[in-house]
Amino acid sequence: MPVIQSSYKAPLLVRNGQFATIYSGLFRNVNGVIQQRERMELPDGDFLDLDWSYAAKSTDKLIIILHGLEGNAQRPYMLGAAKYFNTKVYDTVCVNFRGCSGEQNMKYRSYHSGVTEDLEAIIAHVLKMEKYKGLYLKGFSLGGNVILKYLGEREMFPKELKAGVAVSVPCSLGGSCVELHKLKNIHYHERFKRHLLGRLREKSIRFPDRIDKKSIESIKTLKDFDDVYTSKAHGFRDADDYYTRCSSLQFLSNIRIPSLVLNAKNDSFLSPDCYPIDIAVKNKNLFLEMPEHGGHVGFIQNNEFYYNEKRTLDFFEDRTFI
Repeated sequence: MPVIQSSYKAPLLVRNGQFATIYSGLFRNVNGVIQQRERMELPDGDFLDLDWSYAAKSTDKLIIILHGLEGNAQRPYMLGAAKYFNTKVYDTVCVNFRGCSGEQNMKYRSYHSGVTEDLEAIIAHVLKMEKYKGLYLKGFSLGGNVILKYLGEREMFPKELKAGVAVSVPCSLGGSCVELHKLKNIHYHERFKRHLLGRLREKSIRFPDRIDKKSIESIKTLKDFDDVYTSKAHGFRDADDYYTRCSSLQFLSNIRIPSLVLNAKNDSFLSPDCYPIDIAVKNKNLFLEMPEHGGHVGFIQNNEFYYNEKRTLDFFEDRTFI
């Protein structure tokens, strides 16, 4: 499909991408979302915690929402999406990836940018309820990559699955890794690394035969973390192998379910190849929207809800392709 001309006009004070990113992540406050937690057992014996919130009226429509790196179901961008869709008569389930719900998961492995088997298990779990006739997917950053990879690497899907949206998605993991290691992103880099190392130190106590103190101390960058832990824990040779095999970019041309990629041009996390214009032009099911502003998971508006929330609903309810 042709690249979509974005209608997003950022308020003047938040046109700086760094400001939009920081404000949305640290200062946005979303109230009034009542979540009910369900623990879901995974096929390998591990678990995921799912946080459900419901529309005021009964509905047969559900949105499955995936967070980004070191996020959880209570991040403002997750709660904002849940609240908005609940007001529009959609139920939502905000997924906490393995180990992200406040409790360590059972296995040495955890989550990563390409862990589509867990998403597949969630969809199967939901369909067993026999309640929802329309399933929709929304993912932020890392979660967006998971969704696009899932939609592009499979040939068959449940008939209930209607559409997907990926916001601020690093389609090229290697390219995004390079950007995150640049000086402009040093504060994000260090914050992510601190959280990841804290989680890994906890794992080292439970799995001393898998990771030792010396290996942890060797981690100086996010790429080091992926070399030492992410790749080894999840069956990849090294970080570069993980980035190559899990980047959604290579799967986009095969997407058969209507999917929107919403990536701001001033997102400091994204490399040039995270804007797949050529692929979107050739694939009738892939829609690419690139607002001038928005930062990373930003898209602030002068009201309670953000542009990415309203844009997602418009896309899901566009009957020209669903």
